[in-house]
Amino acid sequence: MITSGSEYLLKALDNKVFIKDVKILVPPHWSGSYEKAKRETYDKANIIIDSPHPAHGDEPYTKQMKGCGEESEYIHFTPNFLLNDDFLNGYGPRGRLFVHEWAHLRWGVFDEYNEEEPFYFSVNQQIQPTRCRTQFSGQWFEIINGNPVLCRYEETGLPTKECQFFPDKEQKINASIMYMQSLDSVTAFCHEGEHNTEAPNMQNQKCNYKATRTVIFQDSVDKDALRTLKPLQTPPPAPTFSVIQRRSRVVCLILDVSGSMQGQRILRLQQAATIFLREIVEEGAYVGIVKFSTAADIISSLTKMESKARESLISKLPKTASGSTNMCTGLKLGFEVLQQDDKSAQGDDVIFLTDGEATDDIQSCLQSAVDSGAIINTIALGPSASNVLVTMAKQTDGKFIIADENLISNQLVDAFSSFTMSDGDLTKQAIQLVSTGSATTGWFNGTVSIDRTVGNSTTFTIIYERSAPSVYIQAPSGSVYDQTRMTHNAATKTLTLNIPGTTEAGDWRYSFFNTESSAQAMTLTVTSRAARDNVPPVMVKAQMNQLISDGSKPMVVYAEVSQNHIPVLGARVMATLHSDTGHSEDLVLLDNGAGADNFKDDGIYSRYFTKLINGRYSLKVQVIQQEGAISGSHNRNSGALYVPGYIVNGKVQLNSQKPKVNVQLADVGRFTRTVTGKSFVVNVPSGVTPKFPPGKITDLRAKIQVDTIFLNWTAPGEDFDLGTVESYEIRWSKHLKTVLYNFSDATPVNTSALRPQQAGLDEQFSFQPEVAIQNGTTLFFAIRSQDKQALKSEVSNIARVTKFVPSPKPPEISKPPTNLLIGIVTIVCGVALLACIIATVTLWAIKRKKVVKECGGD
Repeated sequence: MITSGSEYLLKALDNKVFIKDVKILVPPHWSGSYEKAKRETYDKANIIIDSPHPAHGDEPYTKQMKGCGEESEYIHFTPNFLLNDDFLNGYGPRGRLFVHEWAHLRWGVFDEYNEEEPFYFSVNQQIQPTRCRTQFSGQWFEIINGNPVLCRYEETGLPTKECQFFPDKEQKINASIMYMQSLDSVTAFCHEGEHNTEAPNMQNQKCNYKATRTVIFQDSVDKDALRTLKPLQTPPPAPTFSVIQRRSRVVCLILDVSGSMQGQRILRLQQAATIFLREIVEEGAYVGIVKFSTAADIISSLTKMESKARESLISKLPKTASGSTNMCTGLKLGFEVLQQDDKSAQGDDVIFLTDGEATDDIQSCLQSAVDSGAIINTIALGPSASNVLVTMAKQTDGKFIIADENLISNQLVDAFSSFTMSDGDLTKQAIQLVSTGSATTGWFNGTVSIDRTVGNSTTFTIIYERSAPSVYIQAPSGSVYDQTRMTHNAATKTLTLNIPGTTEAGDWRYSFFNTESSAQAMTLTVTSRAARDNVPPVMVKAQMNQLISDGSKPMVVYAEVSQNHIPVLGARVMATLHSDTGHSEDLVLLDNGAGADNFKDDGIYSRYFTKLINGRYSLKVQVIQQEGAISGSHNRNSGALYVPGYIVNGKVQLNSQKPKVNVQLADVGRFTRTVTGKSFVVNVPSGVTPKFPPGKITDLRAKIQVDTIFLNWTAPGEDFDLGTVESYEIRWSKHLKTVLYNFSDATPVNTSALRPQQAGLDEQFSFQPEVAIQNGTTLFFAIRSQDKQALKSEVSNIARVTKFVPSPKPPEISKPPTNLLIGIVTIVCGVALLACIIATVTLWAIKRKKVVKECGGD
């Protein structure tokens, strides 16, 4: 697939791009002799090979959550898709399909078909299939009981959704790959001059009506290289493949115990590292501990994580702090510990914590840290920690996370809790359900909703400021746990409750009473693991769209909430962004398809962050779901089109139907989740104050009833999606290009009576154009908003509406050939830009024996 895809890609992009190296990461439990993985991990994979999507089955797709021209998350293939040739006639050769998906993944382009709107009225009042280019020839039919019949049509005059377009198998045009790569003639992406701007497809909607090739060459991550690369004069070599494997996880904690760590900081370190060792790091992993100040010492060599070993390591955690901060000394000794198992630190994990600037020259050992091959995760405790931590984490594919010593924020506990394994098996991963804190003179109350996908190894950990509170924790069944049933460690000021077996699902209510007369701070951290090996838990992932901002454009917060790839809708998602300079921002994230959110109801909750004040920021996301059932969207959003059949020599040849998928939504119960994402840096130049216009309206919709136009959209904010705009400017035209390229020349609408609402609310507006609308006329509408400072937004997406009054006898939409024959096609198994792919194989649900058999092994 990838070898032939590389050849296809080379031709599609002017002999400039091909695939050079492919690394295939297999699961840790697979037996065999594989090369040791370096920094490749499952969560960084470009391609995952996993069990079928519950809603899409074996259909390939790309997880695309960001905007036009931005890199996507991953491509999802299933073992059945890769091994079963029955799919090939509908999708075309796998190499061609791979290039279609790779364009989604790498260059952020979108599909040029639309299964929700397969047909539209063109400006010349003709019905057209949604496609690019318009020169694609073919016919359209509805298939009933295996036979083609004339398409029915809606009251709008368009064919029903059951009507399908059947392209001619032989075509004379070569574009476009993002429409129908399965056709032999298609070898290119759509150029600007041939691009169909009228088609209501995702490429036009998301990329402002740009052609796919334009986005790739002008807006993508590879735009600069593509402009300067010279076409290859000779064919490139075929891709090289290597099979790699991550073995047992190996971690070294490298902990700063210099003088500045005295007092509360060393205590916070003990508390957070204890939770990591006891609850987060998985069974069977190997952990070592190094402390450093003026010198460095090995607290513990690599130790396999088992029950007694965990407590032994916890007892060895440093309790005192003194001396200077020689970071290079600590790093060097930490790498020596990692080499104890196989004489290499390659692919191993480091958690490197410090609170200050290096006494030694940290820059002098930065390159050796990068060259070690270890994944270095860095924690900056407090505002004075070295900025080199950001660089070190970035260059070693690790996480950079900031934390403060404030007990209520629980940031250091959250940081350590985020360092979970990433081998794709979510059932073995520790999950943080709750992380909350309060300073109170009386009761600290709340509820933890534990759903049916978690419940094993559930732990409640209370950390208090001065004296242990009275504890009352009530299970859903009424059972009560108090402090007498908890483990108390007075030295680290913690109370721990381990629930034996599988925790009962439902609402767990807690009340902690401060027995002191004055207020004291308390925090609660609840962690758990999957209840069953065969049921993936509800998961949350949080990230920023960029990790360094200069204030020139807003940042975006993303949180993905899903269960076994199914998006979870209707959750309350709150992001807290807190800087080391004291600035804090709480944002309610939305999955409404407006503003920062690219797709409605895809389980990706998003929001702009516009109050950009210099500092290093932590990212914490809390999710509460009150409904019991996982209600997810069934749309792929991005993925190659399965062609129902072709016209061959005047005959319809049907491809095998895609297997139907019976979607069974899980009733998991109410749940809570808390996650910590990578920290980010805001560094606005001195003297510059970021000013942002209103956000672009991206969900404008139009309808027509008789001669009245009804418009709906989501209100933007004064600063992207924050606040309320001052006014709206609505314009329309009979010509798409007028609205698209010359908005000010389009006909204005009187909006004096329209009072903008707060960002995120639904707007509605209706009016009657001052000219008569003839039957069959298509009108185009767009909006631009303005704030109090007279800053204007980008012009919105373009909404279209066609006035259609049906005649007494509707015309036929399509005529089949006079000698129509049906053929059911059943397939029988019978100098360059470097693009590096990590195809991660996760076949947890497939037995090893079956995998060997399918691959032709003994």
